[in-house]
Amino acid sequence: MLVERFYPDEYLDSTYCIDFDKLAQEGYRGVLFDIDNTLVPHGAPADARALRLFEHLRKIGMDYCVISNNQLPRVKPFADAIQGKYIEDAHKPSTRNYRKAMEMMGCTPRNALFVGDQLFTDVWGAKRAGMHTILVKPIHPKEEIQIVLKRYLERIVLYFYEKDRKTK
Repeated sequence: MLVERFYPDEYLDSTYCIDFDKLAQEGYRGVLFDIDNTLVPHGAPADARALRLFEHLRKIGMDYCVISNNQLPRVKPFADAIQGKYIEDAHKPSTRNYRKAMEMMGCTPRNALFVGDQLFTDVWGAKRAGMHTILVKPIHPKEEIQIVLKRYLERIVLYFYEKDRKTK
């Protein structure tokens, strides 16, 4: 079915419920993150919860990079706060900057994974780059209009995703 190309490998309630210790044990060495509505509400700075997450990733030896379609004034301060690598104006779902982020971390599609809140940009680009993908539910309902419109289409894909998962 056509919608299957957009299916994430995992679909979770939040970035903050991902078992990164388990993923590290499974051999993952790098994580690419979207920022807005994945780590913090749209436009928000890194909060205490995000700072704790990245401190934990450093402690367990996992590298990370934020990859965002936002511009430098949004992305760099966030990346600086979490002491992370970053790519701004990433043109997701183009695969070029997913590959660049993996290269920056010394990772390959085999040992890197992606965490984001949008199917048609975040997940689709990461899947096409050959990475393990984790879709998370958006943190906050307030979103830009172009994202609101995409959410309607995402609901259709996620309906089939959930239906297919129940039959397997």
